[in-house]
Amino acid sequence: MLTCKKHLFSIPDGITYLNCSYMSPLSKPVEQAGINGLLRKSRPWEITIPDFFEPVEMLKQLFSRLVNVPDAQRIALVPSVSFGIAAAAKNLVVHQGQNIVVVDEIFPSNYYSWQRLVEENGATLKVVKRPAEAVGRGKLWNEWLLDAIDSKTAVVALPHAHWTDGTLFDLKAVRNRTKDVGAALIIDGTQSVGALPFDVAEIQPDALVCGGYKWLMGAYGLGLAYFGERFDNGKPIEENWINRLGSENFENLTNFQPAYKPAANRYCMGENSQFIAVPMLSKALELLLEWGVSNIQDYVHHLSSPYLLELENLGFGIEATKWRGSHLVGVRLPQGLDFLAVKKATSERGVFVSYRGGAMRISPHLYNDDNDFERLMEAVKSVCL
Repeated sequence: MLTCKKHLFSIPDGITYLNCSYMSPLSKPVEQAGINGLLRKSRPWEITIPDFFEPVEMLKQLFSRLVNVPDAQRIALVPSVSFGIAAAAKNLVVHQGQNIVVVDEIFPSNYYSWQRLVEENGATLKVVKRPAEAVGRGKLWNEWLLDAIDSKTAVVALPHAHWTDGTLFDLKAVRNRTKDVGAALIIDGTQSVGALPFDVAEIQPDALVCGGYKWLMGAYGLGLAYFGERFDNGKPIEENWINRLGSENFENLTNFQPAYKPAANRYCMGENSQFIAVPMLSKALELLLEWGVSNIQDYVHHLSSPYLLELENLGFGIEATKWRGSHLVGVRLPQGLDFLAVKKATSERGVFVSYRGGAMRISPHLYNDDNDFERLMEAVKSVCL
């Protein structure tokens, strides 16, 4: 069982940060990796040709281990989730009369590309609405999702954990259904990968895209994506030099190369060497692998469970454990409780949570302990008792 790692983070006394789903704090080792990268730019004569490539390959290897991808060349570096989703959408064929399935209130970066794709091709965007039921919402939502996937479905685009309240979607069941109808499965793992186990070999998505600044614990502006065989011969968003064969030979770059490096390399962002952000994200992934993602999930589960039960006893609505993770929990306020009053009470006590889609979003990590949840409960009880 992991113990609290607050000593590895620069979180001052008086701050309760239960908001990793918004943005993770940098751990001290990741912070130092960024400082080291920043200082290197002051000495560019020390940045050699291998420095453009070797750290990137190391980062791909680390992410491959995290999500169980045998071939690290199937990993691409992306500047954002929207970039990775756009690359997938650009290379998926959708015909008139077909549909793309998404869920209600999906994060915009996993919505707009699909909206454009159906508009340009005469297809339909099927949005699976969130059930209104207070009890059994997650189970019912998953049932509606599976029912929405039919013989005309070309693409299913989902999060693993919904960004507003942490509702989990049964990706194995969805993958089986998409295989039955020949649809592609595109996953936004930003609110799950790094805190909730995800196995690409098991789920077999066609693409998995993750922002790096939340549960992957890295810097803002660099993420990671997996692209499966469906995308092996696709067209990238941008045509940059570093993704072509032989780009390691700087003296030969004027001899233009039509061939890409294998697998997902063509989808890497330009300037992906990222001398500051790459070592930061690599150090973050090293820590995640050292701690173990399942251990992180166990830690936040055991930490938060007694307090979530107390919130339920106070009348707050919380999804059943089977249909949510413990790292991201949407807590719906009892009817009649002043939403703004709760926000004011948490803010005044230095308790940082988010409010998304009508829910108070609690997202703890290894830097949290019982004292943090006690302060949260003090804030909530000041309003509802």
